[in-house]
Amino acid sequence: MTDTTDDIAEEISFQSFDDDCRLLGSLLNDVLQREVGSNFMEKVERNRVLAQSACTMRASGIEDTAELLEKQLISEISDMTLEEAFTLARAFSHYLNLMGIAETHHRLRKARNMAHMSRSCDDIFNQLLQSGVSPEELYNAVCKQEVEIVLTAHPTQINRRTLQYKHIRIAHLLDYNDRPDLGYEDREMLIEDLVREITSIWQTDELRRQKPTAVDEARAGLNIVEQSLWRAVPHYLRRVSNALKKHTGKSLPLTCTPIKFGSWMGGDRDGNPNVTAEVTREVALLSRWMAIDLYIREVDSLRFELSMNRCSDSLSRLAHEIIEKETSSVDRSESWNEPLNRSQSKTYSQSGAALPSKLPEGAYLPSCTECKDGESKYPKLECPGTDYMPLNRQDGKAASSSNPLFQDSDKNLCITYGNGTVANSSYSPSASTPRTVSFSSGQLLSQRKLFAESQMGRSSFKKLLEPSLPQRPGIAPYRIVLGNVKDKLDIKNAFFHGDLAEKLMKTQRRLELLLEDLPCEHDARDYYETADELLEPLLMCYESLQSSGSGILADGRLADLIRRVATFRMVLMKLDLRQESARHAETLDAITSYLDMGIYSEWDEEKKLDFLSRELKGKRPLVPPTIKVAADVKEVLDTFRVAATLGSDSFGAYVISMASNASDVLAVELLQKDARLAVSGELGRPCSGGALRVVPLFETVKDLRGAGAVIRKLLSIDWYREHIIKNHNGHQEVMVGYSDSGKDAGRFTAAWELYKAQEDVVAACNEYGIKVTLFHGRGGSIGRGGGPTYLAIQSQPPGSVMGTLRSTEQGEMVQAKFGLPQTAVRQLEVYTTAVLLATMRPPLPPREEKWRNLMEEISKISCQSYRSTVYENPEFLAYFQEATPQAELGFLNIGSRPTRRKNSTGIGHLRAIPWVFAWTQTRFVLPVWLGVGSGLKGVCEKGHKEDLIAMYKEWPFFQSTIDLIEMVLGKADIPIAKLYDEVLVSPSRQELGAELRRELMTTEKYVLAVTGHEKLSQNNRILRRLIESRLPFLNPMNMLQVEILKRLRRDDDNAKLRDALLITINGIAAGMRNTG
Repeated sequence: MTDTTDDIAEEISFQSFDDDCRLLGSLLNDVLQREVGSNFMEKVERNRVLAQSACTMRASGIEDTAELLEKQLISEISDMTLEEAFTLARAFSHYLNLMGIAETHHRLRKARNMAHMSRSCDDIFNQLLQSGVSPEELYNAVCKQEVEIVLTAHPTQINRRTLQYKHIRIAHLLDYNDRPDLGYEDREMLIEDLVREITSIWQTDELRRQKPTAVDEARAGLNIVEQSLWRAVPHYLRRVSNALKKHTGKSLPLTCTPIKFGSWMGGDRDGNPNVTAEVTREVALLSRWMAIDLYIREVDSLRFELSMNRCSDSLSRLAHEIIEKETSSVDRSESWNEPLNRSQSKTYSQSGAALPSKLPEGAYLPSCTECKDGESKYPKLECPGTDYMPLNRQDGKAASSSNPLFQDSDKNLCITYGNGTVANSSYSPSASTPRTVSFSSGQLLSQRKLFAESQMGRSSFKKLLEPSLPQRPGIAPYRIVLGNVKDKLDIKNAFFHGDLAEKLMKTQRRLELLLEDLPCEHDARDYYETADELLEPLLMCYESLQSSGSGILADGRLADLIRRVATFRMVLMKLDLRQESARHAETLDAITSYLDMGIYSEWDEEKKLDFLSRELKGKRPLVPPTIKVAADVKEVLDTFRVAATLGSDSFGAYVISMASNASDVLAVELLQKDARLAVSGELGRPCSGGALRVVPLFETVKDLRGAGAVIRKLLSIDWYREHIIKNHNGHQEVMVGYSDSGKDAGRFTAAWELYKAQEDVVAACNEYGIKVTLFHGRGGSIGRGGGPTYLAIQSQPPGSVMGTLRSTEQGEMVQAKFGLPQTAVRQLEVYTTAVLLATMRPPLPPREEKWRNLMEEISKISCQSYRSTVYENPEFLAYFQEATPQAELGFLNIGSRPTRRKNSTGIGHLRAIPWVFAWTQTRFVLPVWLGVGSGLKGVCEKGHKEDLIAMYKEWPFFQSTIDLIEMVLGKADIPIAKLYDEVLVSPSRQELGAELRRELMTTEKYVLAVTGHEKLSQNNRILRRLIESRLPFLNPMNMLQVEILKRLRRDDDNAKLRDALLITINGIAAGMRNTG
């Protein structure tokens, strides 16, 4: 139940918060008065007052009066027409969203106004130095830190991206409203802008009418980079560097990046048939395209800024070399019989074109088009206009129409053909309608000729506007060098610089051709393949400025760009691939059966390992090129071919979900090796990039308990150990899953099993002298391993965080933590300082063995209680389906993947997200606390209460586990959960609900006994206050949902009722501040 206010537990000014809530609420009321009329607004206000009064009575302990008020509210809601219920749900949902915006704004305002922020780099660096860490140790630890935040597309982001952008604009306006220099007219205009945004939100459909595709999800992730992380990263690195300079006397090296980013969006195929090899390839190329586009914008701005002439000798020589090449190229280009490019020499020698006497008719048209009577022979991409403009577009221009990323996900790209035909597609060329145009070599030659001719005209016209190089009054060396950088990045300007025409097929055009699946013949010198190649001229400019006495300029925009290149490289976020272990076994079954070797999956573990080790040592491919396999098997093989083609420059790790044996890892290593051999043979050269890291993911309690043994077995295999040392720098990565373990055994048992598994994996790697990086698959909610970042990292087992960490950020938490640059900077800083502390001052282990034994006993009792209810009670599944909106969640269209891994109605095959999501909606949040009360009670009744109190005070892991459970209990609401049971659950199963509510009260009792608190969330007054402020809107939303569910289950084909239900789901998610 991670509330987004929890990560930065700073005191906020509730007076200012209340003022902003009143402002936004008042403006929404004004909008609704116009939109729905005053009569209905009286009902809205009456419902709010009834809910507020009931909350006040209950908080004061006057339960009887509170119940009477709630019954009156429920009665009025049940008497509403469907249209009234729908409108009320929308109104309260928007109130809750606006309150969330105000909360985020005030956290940022408080952070901005604090002179000394806790957990900041300055704060933690100072703490470490005071504790005895030397400045040199601190400096080295920060510089060597490797943290990777992996953004995933888990379906928990309930708001449409259109509404997310509108919410961001409101946040910006609130920020502007804080300016003390605003005059009366400025403030009036600001209010008008807020009214416009709120009106626009009200008139926008809140619901997704179609499921997003896997590519849509990936595009949303790339937009997070553009709108926020692109600006946040340099700011964050400046903070780190300044704090290091202050405390150690040395700045952070320019190319040192303590944090990088990865992604699962478009790579996570576990249980998602919509993520195919082609989708993965497309997303990987789009990520590279987006990176190049962002770099081009930055270089453009940098060229404008660095106008000075003074430079180092080496930069001066480079600039003059470029000028000389351009001058000679201009001379050559005036004779049109000369070839412009090695790869096109035949085309131009055959055409023998003379210098045109006038501009070609197509001079102003995009590349690869020929204008004749207003028609085009080739498809032209058109972006639907103004729905979304990149927030940090520095040149003031709209995104290029060819840009496949800057479109609203709710719209389709249009491909317009010369004959007037319009085809709808997704956002990228390769995801468009099936390609009906196939290019023969002759057609391709003709297309290239047309492209060159259109560019010749543009080049000639450009010469009329700009003086030739010898006539320029002075040379700005930085502009010359950066212009060369841009030319290598961007095809569009290649023809404007003589000799650089030899670099025609530049990086961006090459990626566009790859996306189009067109032939792509390039000289490697014509484009940037690696970040190091791009960094070289930028670092030369930086060193030149520093040596020329212009360090202040070097440390500005140029330093920011260098840091961006070092962080984002050429791909923005490396894409992880994930697949279930059973799919690899099926693939090997097909191969071994085809080769008459038997059925792989029927072999025992030792036989599998012998076979895999033997094949891995060989030098020939295993898979025959003539093999014919089922579609599912072919998809697995195709994925490995994509990975081999693009390599580790584009991809990060290959994650094996449901891993349980060493053979699961070796199977992927073999399939990867085989694909690389095949692709290398076809290309006639080694594959680009290195092999992907293969990462086992241990998820269930059984697999977590065996994780250490699996790693020991792997490292005992000579080939594998040597492979890790040689190809992965002696680093083994292991992923632990929080979601499925929690659903499997309950949150408390899962937390303890994860703790022990990490200890065992670290010990196994230490035995073989191998470094380990633990990859934490955390969800957004506490039921799936979520929680405040700082608290989570600080409660890991000692030695498990040794300067390295990978962690997922999923669904709605991506937007909440990284959607605004200011929040992103703070989150990155928290990650850095938490990992640094866990490395240099590891958390304490359990003080005595007795504590571990008590944990084992609590875990055992808790797990038995949890599983006896969820998996062994025959009535529970039906109760779950009746008491929650689980069955209706599928209509939300919030993710590309199915809600179940397999076609089964059981809890076992239900994904963890809808499992937690459904209970969050009813405010029962059962997955987090079920079984915990029984476990604590059992140990306390044996006389160990004082031991538990001592464990809570002295053992960070136990303390954080109990605190997170207490936080969730503070959000649970027994009267609301009881209402769902009374109205929706069959009488025969209502006793089960009553029994569970008694278990919830038992859990509250014993959690308070362990913490010593008088009431829940006593140690988190801010969170309790914020929750209370939402209840007057949140409680009526739950009552509305119960009423709508009751009607919908009698009339399940009523689309309007279904929409109303989905609106209530949106509103409750906004009020709870998370989903699943």
